[in-house]
Amino acid sequence: MRKIALVTGGSRGIGKAIVDVLSEVFDVYYTYHSASSEAAKIESEFIHPLKADSHDYEAIQRVVAEIVQHGTISILINNAGITKDKTCRKMTKNEWDDVISINLNAAFYYSQACLQPMIDGGWGRIVNISSIIGLTGGFGQSNYAAAKAGLIGFSKSLAMELAIKNITVNAISPGYVETHMTKQIPESIKTSLLEKIPMRRFGTTSEVASLVRYLVSEDSSYITGQVFCVSGGL
Repeated sequence: MRKIALVTGGSRGIGKAIVDVLSEVFDVYYTYHSASSEAAKIESEFIHPLKADSHDYEAIQRVVAEIVQHGTISILINNAGITKDKTCRKMTKNEWDDVISINLNAAFYYSQACLQPMIDGGWGRIVNISSIIGLTGGFGQSNYAAAKAGLIGFSKSLAMELAIKNITVNAISPGYVETHMTKQIPESIKTSLLEKIPMRRFGTTSEVASLVRYLVSEDSSYITGQVFCVSGGL
């Protein structure tokens, strides 16, 4: 019987690549929120989309409760994320709150909801998708950087709490990866970024997903509380 994996924000970009890779081995449920994601959702024998509002603690509890009716959630990938870039001086409270809510608070909500099923099952893997910006900061990204840095601290602390329970917690900090987000970067800025990346290219979603696949496998059983950069050398 396949283990169950939950991927948040799995309808596109890195999330979709993770869903595709994990569905080769696991029964994957993924969450989405927007109307555009609704149109692009994919469902198959081993892939199950679920609409969820990552701002809503109670809604997340209901989503997890629905999944556990089909079996124990053994794997959680906290991938859902948004950006609302603006300098701190011009940033609105809503722009700050929304980014913190989706990128950081939701990871806590989903993790807390999945912990007891993992503990009861005696095995678990949690991978939190942070960002290189959480380590370096980013101009006009104080909200995003704060959330992603917070996700790293959250991962390390949760790893300490769960190590004795046979549950590992790790974080991945992708650099600039070819997704819908990076496609919005103006060409002049993109050229400047490429000059700073030692490998002189953006990463691919599959390169991040491959690392996720390893971190949720039995082979990674002695790895926890770590941060892995997939950044081309940044």
